[in-house]
Amino acid sequence: MKQRKRRLLTALAAFFLGLAVLLTTALSGAAADGKGRGRPHQQSAAQEIVAAMQPGWNVGNTLDAIPDETSWGNPRITPELLAAVHDQGFNSIRLPVTWNDHQGGAPGYTIDPAYLDRVEQVVNMALDEGLYVLLNVHHDSWQWIRDMPTQHDQVMARYTATWTQIAERFRDAPPELLLESVNEPQFTGSSGEAQEFELLDELNTTFHSIVRGTGGTNATRVLVLPSLHTNAEQARLDPLADTIAALNDPNIAATVHYYGFWPFSVNVAGYTRFDAETQADITGSFDRVHNTFVSRGIPVIVGEYGLLGWDRSLDVVEHGEALKFLEFFGSYARQKQLTTMWWDNGQHFNRTTHQWSDLSLFRQIQSSWTTDSATASSDQIFVRAGQAPADATLTLDLNGNTLTSVLNGSEKLVRGRDYTVSGDQLTIAAATLARLTEGQGHGVNATLTLRFNGGLPWHVNVITYDTPVLHNANGTTSGLTIPTAFNGDRLATMEAVYADGTNAGPQNWTSYKEFGYTLSPDYAAGQITLKPEFFAETRDNSTINLTFHFWSGETVTYTLTRTGTTITGTTT
Repeated sequence: MKQRKRRLLTALAAFFLGLAVLLTTALSGAAADGKGRGRPHQQSAAQEIVAAMQPGWNVGNTLDAIPDETSWGNPRITPELLAAVHDQGFNSIRLPVTWNDHQGGAPGYTIDPAYLDRVEQVVNMALDEGLYVLLNVHHDSWQWIRDMPTQHDQVMARYTATWTQIAERFRDAPPELLLESVNEPQFTGSSGEAQEFELLDELNTTFHSIVRGTGGTNATRVLVLPSLHTNAEQARLDPLADTIAALNDPNIAATVHYYGFWPFSVNVAGYTRFDAETQADITGSFDRVHNTFVSRGIPVIVGEYGLLGWDRSLDVVEHGEALKFLEFFGSYARQKQLTTMWWDNGQHFNRTTHQWSDLSLFRQIQSSWTTDSATASSDQIFVRAGQAPADATLTLDLNGNTLTSVLNGSEKLVRGRDYTVSGDQLTIAAATLARLTEGQGHGVNATLTLRFNGGLPWHVNVITYDTPVLHNANGTTSGLTIPTAFNGDRLATMEAVYADGTNAGPQNWTSYKEFGYTLSPDYAAGQITLKPEFFAETRDNSTINLTFHFWSGETVTYTLTRTGTTITGTTT
């Protein structure tokens, strides 16, 4: 019954899509601007499809894994997984596929029929679940497509053969399937970006010609074209806009990726907070994408988003700061009419249990699809053990909401006694903090819930702490584990400088090292590990002075001595 219904819907959709193409083409031609970029007076079929895809989710590190579907630790894709993703509120999936290890050599570059069958099976499972699907050529971008500057004819022959086979296989798939020319296009050995723009234009236009030429639903299917590196800098958006204008096809969408302001996204150079500079990176990127494409009737898919540090650990970016990033990202993408597809390589949604690794991250994302939620300057209040606390003030970013109550569990705190509000300043009274932490040990003693008249609540941990204590340790350049009594505190970042004051370790343009890459705390085990990646870029026979910065505001210094491959760590 489901299949018959889908075939009927597909036929109807194809009819109306074709009709919309004719109407939109006429409108685009009549309302083109000076650069030939159309300004349709009504929403096109491509715009409607891309809007209906919001929100989307990437089945990352699976069919794009090398060499096989389970090689990077994820199980095979099942109908149950796709149903679970749909149940979470996602309306589309991006299906990254790497073809390289399943493809023969020249001249045919034949894709293994069993692999193509498997890809088609997954596409059909998703379509049967009612999901839109975005299918692409993924890690091939850096495996062989990037060699185009020096192996042009070979790369184009293989690219043409690859997309011809994919396009023919999916010729009659319903319009809910979209095709993306190449993931994160990049080139090695070029003469510069001017040549790279030309090469990408050739890839995108060849892809367009191949798919359209196979007929069937492919004649009007929405095709998705990336900028160079899927980057949102204006210098990389403009060449893509020119390509799309030259194609003069209303069923084209543009795509970029967004992983945040890089220093914040990986926690390097002291960018531990979602500050104005980090926020401005979002607004600048989305404004450029909107003005270049959306305002001209070309829909945009943010095909991947997240924080780069999450590839190592969800703790790389402090929890509350990550929530603020997700809230602002989702809200501004909604304002700019961008369809977003969350990158998940298995670190967020468990592919077996169908549970979220951090449910609060998902809830923040989910809420941002439709609603603006309030946040605060922090989700932590620190109270030193054995000392009378002072009042603690948080700055609220209300996002159009009003604070209605503050709760400790089921206890509703009393406004004017337990807390006060003045404009966007929320102050928790010293007496309230003393009561919440009285007789408690190190760590989270209470979690306050700030409720508002709209959106999600904001949670604030009240934490009792003492200055962390690091102990002497011995290790090698393969790693050093420092026994650490965190005493309720949490590590924010670390600085490393040589005795002469110059910066030590990777990213030597800053003293603040990349969290998760050079160092990693383990609160349960009571230790901080300095990784081999840190020591790989330090001088032999040197002294390195470390400063550990904690979220309470405490700093602790520590000294490393490197002699050959031997590392000695001492307290200072």
